[in-house]
Amino acid sequence: MAKNVTIEREREVALYKVVGKHVYANLFGIDPGIISDLGLVEEAVIEAAELGKMHIVEMIKYKFNNLYSTDFGGVSVIALLKESHICIHTWPESEYATIDIYSCGDVSEPMEAFSHLLIRLKPKKYEHHYIQRDNK
Repeated sequence: MAKNVTIEREREVALYKVVGKHVYANLFGIDPGIISDLGLVEEAVIEAAELGKMHIVEMIKYKFNNLYSTDFGGVSVIALLKESHICIHTWPESEYATIDIYSCGDVSEPMEAFSHLLIRLKPKKYEHHYIQRDNK
């Protein structure tokens, strides 16, 4: 039994603490012209990552066609970060968007990133949640 205890202690020492911070939100009453503009949403995500002290590895973006108009299709912007990700998905026809920001590490500030996205997207109303996601 002593051998197993020693192995378990060595394993505990080897594990690093995971510091995860997760912000997710629903945004309502957003101007369709804002959330159908792929360039604007992408720029907002890039700025948010910088303000939240996160580092973009790769951007994936896509503009969808709306059934009624190609001008007001929704967009999805996903920033793969060294720390994790920022995602925005929009539905201009419903004046609605979702945001998901997940970051790892002590330095990143996902609430700062989220606050910036609120400034840029200008929802009339929003609801958000913050979860600390740690392994210890």
